Amino acid sequence: MMTRIGIFVLWLLHFLPLPVLARIGDMLGWLLYALGAERRHVADTNLRLCFPELSEHERAVLVRKNFQMFARSLLERSILWWSSAERIQSLIRVEGWHHMQAVQPGPVIMLAPHFVALDVGGSWLTQHVNLVSIYSNQKNKAFGDMLLHGRSRFGQQQLYPRQQGLRSVVKAIRDGLPFYYLPDQDLATKDGVFVPFFGVQAATLNTVARLAKMTGARVVPCISRILPGGEGYEVRFYPPWENYPTDDIVADTRRVNEFIEQRVREMPEQYFWLHKRFKTRPEGEQGFY
Repeated sequence: MMTRIGIFVLWLLHFLPLPVLARIGDMLGWLLYALGAERRHVADTNLRLCFPELSEHERAVLVRKNFQMFARSLLERSILWWSSAERIQSLIRVEGWHHMQAVQPGPVIMLAPHFVALDVGGSWLTQHVNLVSIYSNQKNKAFGDMLLHGRSRFGQQQLYPRQQGLRSVVKAIRDGLPFYYLPDQDLATKDGVFVPFFGVQAATLNTVARLAKMTGARVVPCISRILPGGEGYEVRFYPPWENYPTDDIVADTRRVNEFIEQRVREMPEQYFWLHKRFKTRPEGEQGFY
């Protein structure tokens, strides 16, 4: 019952102007920062590992901003999931779409790291092309159903649970559907290798390289950004990667992390630091959290 009430409140919020919703999100972020000791510790640990040059005070400020951005992204999903296509389009500035057009028709993997606004890119894309993507099953069915509805409301999207494996995804890529893929979480699976992320060994999925080799797909990164002051969003497409994949899957996986590092340095407050990115450690190494 509480979940359904929360979903109803979220639905009501989509009627608000974005600047108002952004201010509410900032206040909610302050509250979550104050109450969320465990996730505050996770974010602070991640930033200490990735940005050792920051002082304790600088990290605390960045963690607080990160909570605010996370809260904003949560509330502003109400616009993506229930507002009209016209309203969503009016809020999004797109750069580099020609990079996607240049590799189509043909198999494409869209590299979409875990920045807080990643659903913005997904929403814009599904209004222009059909995609294939994967998702994690949610413990709460009502919440899971809401996520699926929000991410598949436009076009004819193919969404598969992560637990199902990649066979359906491979077929869809070969059939010409772009694969919108989020590769940068520590999922503790066998499909990964340890490669540096900001100089720290991180368990990283090698799926981008494996799928590119299996399907002949080009890799086109897609980064979504929340603009300041409730001005809207930016979705930026980057040039397709050349000479990828190679015969070195470790180097190919490291290239994924290197690209993400570059983008994180541009807007560190918008990366998903609340996730335990370094939870899985090499054998014999003590955990960070």
